[in-house]
Amino acid sequence: MPALIRTARVTGLLYLALAFAGALGFLLIRPRLFNAEDPNATLANLVQHEPLARIGVAFELLIVISQALAAAWFYRLFRTADRLAASAIAAFGLINAVMVLVSAALLATAVDLALDPIGDAAATVQLLYLTSGNLWGVGALFFGLWLIPMGRCVLRSNWMPRPLGWILVGGGIGYLLSAFIGYLAPDAQAIADVLVAPATIGEFWMIGYLLTRGVRRHAYDQAPSDGQPEAASATV
Repeated sequence: MPALIRTARVTGLLYLALAFAGALGFLLIRPRLFNAEDPNATLANLVQHEPLARIGVAFELLIVISQALAAAWFYRLFRTADRLAASAIAAFGLINAVMVLVSAALLATAVDLALDPIGDAAATVQLLYLTSGNLWGVGALFFGLWLIPMGRCVLRSNWMPRPLGWILVGGGIGYLLSAFIGYLAPDAQAIADVLVAPATIGEFWMIGYLLTRGVRRHAYDQAPSDGQPEAASATV
């Protein structure tokens, strides 16, 4: 199996791990613990469901690991197609991983405080969860920013279907807009959800393509050895 295909499939596995950890940790576990309207309920949930709360922290750490490794492997995959865009994928992915790492530390602190209260534990735990959620909210900027150069790499290289590249670019822009809408017009959440829909489609298409096809054959038949972007001129 050509090295580029192996790199593509490892990248796909890491991206799948990121999606899996994010879905379970942020979309499934967090809502079962955090009550936005009642700090006492959040505190009680952490005490009553301590194992689940700790699993939630573990999933945030898995997000950090998979995000950082996926960023590195995307750079390794696309560096001969467009080194600047590949570097941007890596940089924005790593920044997002750091933000989730801070979020994980806040959630771990919330669990510790719930089990060994100091002062107004309910209010402090609620504040920690709110801050964690806002880290995810502003982090959407960097998640959008990593999708845009990812789409550019797809378009420049012709290693994957061009519609995938445009969907990734559009999804990244949608993520950026949704982050601003979330804070400027919090009552327009439905619009923000619609804006990130293309990103979800593009991400799962990318994961599926990396795992099943990797890259088109001309990617490893014609890929340059000097790190320049000549591969972008290959025909579909």
